[in-house]
Amino acid sequence: MTIEETLLREYGPLLSVVQLAKVLDRSVEGLRVSLRADTEWSRSINGTRLNLGRRIYFRTAEIAKVLGGE
Repeated sequence: MTIEETLLREYGPLLSVVQLAKVLDRSVEGLRVSLRADTEWSRSINGTRLNLGRRIYFRTAEIAKVLGGE
């Protein structure tokens, strides 16, 4: 089973900040601080970002690609 299949089965097509922090084994605040930094990693994660109103989500399939090194 691939990373994408596992994440999609567990979380669905979108990850909340809390879910993404759990996947990355980080605290929510630690993740938020990391995502504000201007690094290659934060740009790749923020590239999957989707704002729906005031809520922030991340596209699961694209997160799987980032985690897989693609």
